[in-house]
Amino acid sequence: MARNKPLGRKMRLARALKSNRAIPIWVVIRTSRRIRWNMVRRHWRRSKLKV
Repeated sequence: MARNKPLGRKMRLARALKSNRAIPIWVVIRTSRRIRWNMVRRHWRRSKLKV
């Protein structure tokens, strides 16, 4: 991918980067373990973004 990216693509990549992490442990505690893991978690090699 090019070093110089359009702003829109850069923003979408940044959003995907931020959303690709585990949920905070206080969320698990607060929801009484109904939410245990992040369903949107993605591996960089297994599934590609459509941005």
